[in-house]
Amino acid sequence: MTDTTRESDLDVTPLHMRKALGRFVSGVTIVTTAESEDEASVHGMTANAFTSVSLDPPLVLVSIANRAKMNERIREAGRYGVSILAGDQEPLSLHFAGAANQPDLVRFVWRKGVPLLEGALVHLACTVVDSHPAGDHTLHVGRVERLWYDDGHPLVFYTGTFRSLELQGRDEPWGF
Repeated sequence: MTDTTRESDLDVTPLHMRKALGRFVSGVTIVTTAESEDEASVHGMTANAFTSVSLDPPLVLVSIANRAKMNERIREAGRYGVSILAGDQEPLSLHFAGAANQPDLVRFVWRKGVPLLEGALVHLACTVVDSHPAGDHTLHVGRVERLWYDDGHPLVFYTGTFRSLELQGRDEPWGF
């Protein structure tokens, strides 16, 4: 980007939005759902449009493209799982994004009837409490019914590339 570009406003286009918002570092998640506790019925996708909504009640949100198969599958199942990936799980992210076909890497842990990825830093099993159309996506708000977490280095996404976040210094929590 040139100094001239930095000083002038850009047109708000999908490409400029992607480039601008790509500078917001996000964690990488795999969102999963299933019709039953049968691995053949599992559907998953890589997503970084995920956020916490509320601690009490415990709510999270995933934003899913309307054209994605996952959108309809979440509606039908009424539940979804979120696995927040560890720094060494980029191959899983690529598999669930459709950029690589590596089903041999996929190992599920089932919590509350929801498939979650083995080795992830966080597992959230959620029941859909509300869904909101928002442009070309649907926002699915889920109540966290079960959770599990571990320490480790997270996989992050920044400017279109995966990175592993190395923690510097002591890992002292802020505010909790």
